[in-house]
Amino acid sequence: MLSLRALILFVAACLPAHAQVFSELVPPPSLHSRAFVLVDLLSGTVLAEKNADQRIEPASLTKLMTAYLVFEAVYQKRLSMGQKLTVSEAAWGTAGSRMFLDPGSEVTVEDLLKGLIVQSGNDAAIVLAEGVAGSEAQFVDMMNREAQRLGLANTKFTNATGLPDPQHYSSARDLVTIASLIISRFPEHFEFYSLREFTYNNIAQYNRNKLLGRDPHVDGMKTGFTESAGFCLIATARRDQRRLISVVIDAGSDRARTSESQKLLNYGFEKFETHKLYGKGETVQEIPVWKGSDDRLPAGFPEDFFVTVPAGLWQQLQAELESMQPLLAPVRAGQSIGMLRLTFDGSPYGEYPVVALESVAVANIFVRAWHSLRLLLN
Repeated sequence: MLSLRALILFVAACLPAHAQVFSELVPPPSLHSRAFVLVDLLSGTVLAEKNADQRIEPASLTKLMTAYLVFEAVYQKRLSMGQKLTVSEAAWGTAGSRMFLDPGSEVTVEDLLKGLIVQSGNDAAIVLAEGVAGSEAQFVDMMNREAQRLGLANTKFTNATGLPDPQHYSSARDLVTIASLIISRFPEHFEFYSLREFTYNNIAQYNRNKLLGRDPHVDGMKTGFTESAGFCLIATARRDQRRLISVVIDAGSDRARTSESQKLLNYGFEKFETHKLYGKGETVQEIPVWKGSDDRLPAGFPEDFFVTVPAGLWQQLQAELESMQPLLAPVRAGQSIGMLRLTFDGSPYGEYPVVALESVAVANIFVRAWHSLRLLLN
């Protein structure tokens, strides 16, 4: 699974050429959504997209960021899952979908998260926001700071619930990034997204993600709907080692958002394959080092490096490593020392930094002098 750093790099540097080249070889299914995107999380590759960077109203997909910040607060021990939060009048009186909390009651963070995720409770969102930041307004500031840190250029929040506001927006690509971070960073809480129902206050409500139970590979994530946003769905499924995430925006109906998400997921699994190109710490190439205690060092990736291509066309992927030269000692392990350039079917696929897998210290004065002379002559 992608690390946090890799996911942020994916957001900032993912090449749209992926989807463009792939769509010519294996055309995606015909969808009638305003926007969509499909990503292979193992490699971070965009498999298909339409208007992925267009600003849209996220509706309750907003609650992905709300949950993400609550998960982060639990991870940092600023909250605990068993901690009880008091339901304020503001939370109780909020509009939209509800968990049906009673004003003044105390509810555990775990139950509030289930109400937020399964029932899409706006009341739960406000209680959690107040529990993390003291007020919804301060929590919204946190949401926007985090969005900025993650490089989500097309995202701005004005509330923690997703209620309509002209200044409250996101994009399909930004939303898939938040979903990816939840899956990668908080696997112990991700299981909440697979719950098909949750009962609170003697009121049972069912998860609106109708792919749950219909497709045995689907295990999340979140629906969204307002009259202005339309029917939206972020869905994720895992088959063997691969995990795909689809985002469908404004599909026209509840049934359509389900069927279109299913089409995207099936397309991704059936039309593409993902391979490990290099393992963690595996030498991609040995690179010359000047003025060092060693004259060569291994270059590679700090994590397993996966690549996704259309099924049956793996051999059309070509790799070339360009190192930083002259590379002068000292070099520390983990330092970026080159770029792996991939092409697919003759078209650019992506550029990925490789790092030194070992450290190289500075050589003695005689070696340094000899190398200086050689560099001068070169």
